[in-house]
Amino acid sequence: MPVLPLPPPARATAIRSIAALVLREISARHGRTPGGYLWALLEPLGAIALLTVAFSLMLRAPPLGGSFALFYATGYLPFALFMALSMRVALAIRFSRPLLAYPRVSYLDALIARGLLALLTQLTLTGVVLGGLLAIEGRPGLLDPAAIALALAMGVALGAGVGIMNCFAFSMSPVWESAWQIAMRPLILVSGVLYLPEDLPAPAADWLWWNPLVHVTAMMRRGFYASYDAQGAAPAYVFGLSAALAALGLIALRGHHRHIVNERF
Repeated sequence: MPVLPLPPPARATAIRSIAALVLREISARHGRTPGGYLWALLEPLGAIALLTVAFSLMLRAPPLGGSFALFYATGYLPFALFMALSMRVALAIRFSRPLLAYPRVSYLDALIARGLLALLTQLTLTGVVLGGLLAIEGRPGLLDPAAIALALAMGVALGAGVGIMNCFAFSMSPVWESAWQIAMRPLILVSGVLYLPEDLPAPAADWLWWNPLVHVTAMMRRGFYASYDAQGAAPAYVFGLSAALAALGLIALRGHHRHIVNERF
């Protein structure tokens, strides 16, 4: 009797599936566009340049340091990390639905693949932009790498948690997806990107700290400006909320992923 080949280990199968999904995402998102990843770099540069020019015409100096570009970059880039990661993960199953028909490709592979590519892309962009600004304009003081890493970790955790939860919610309710996209448009105005939360009057500042993104941007600026201690930033709040959203989303997806994969909107 011929000996049947053993199936590949589950971990190896998952790694191959994730790699294939990442390559598909790269080809679909950047491979067909002239300039490819160059456009991904120009987007945050354009946003930071616009903020720099607009506010330098209205203000004599930024709230921290002497560089408008660096101040707004330290707020916008972690915000962009959250936005990109949360939306890529939220649409992971919809984007990868044709491949999820194969038994060896799971919904978790789709979540990990899209999240991983978005994470690597945004971290690279953040490093290039901030590194370039520091090289051109100089450091505003002694940097705190631990605070910078913590801010990025908070942004990643929040983006993943919101993305996983919305992956289920978007698939079950197109109305919620439309409402969410509308609600996200003014989010930059209440996330501490354009200002310091401490500069607002007490009632407004107190309410603003309920937005977890404010904690992310404040911690990022703490890493670049030694004079700013970001006393209101609470990493435990951000990580706890992120973990709760991710857990609820994964539980919901585990029970409904087959319905979501087979559903057409």
